[in-house]
Amino acid sequence: MITYLYWGLVFFIAIGLFVALGVRMGNMKVGLAITAIVLLVAWVAYYFYFQQIFVKRWGGVMSISVPQGQYHIVTTWKDDNLWVENYDPKSNKCIFSEYSRGNLLEGRVVLKDCNPLAAFGSRAQPSQGNSAP
Repeated sequence: MITYLYWGLVFFIAIGLFVALGVRMGNMKVGLAITAIVLLVAWVAYYFYFQQIFVKRWGGVMSISVPQGQYHIVTTWKDDNLWVENYDPKSNKCIFSEYSRGNLLEGRVVLKDCNPLAAFGSRAQPSQGNSAP
């Protein structure tokens, strides 16, 4: 719901600027340019920052994938950041990484000689990535 409100406000502002600058002032090029800039900035802000905030604080939907060949162990929130732990059986490492779009300012902790599946005697197969059922 909050996502719809965000985009509604963005489009309201963009259309308002287009009407004010393009139609009323008679400068369509400036109106289109400013509208495009507003939409681009809003999209970048949503993609890299607001989506995760909206999901954590007000509910919503966000999808991430387990890298191919790895097992998912746990996911948790630390402040507004999502942390995901996966196990890579090929290198026998647990990778605890901060999730952020575009991998900007992403933290990572690697635990060597970590084999959480051996403790349970699991013979499960690793994730095959984004394959559909």
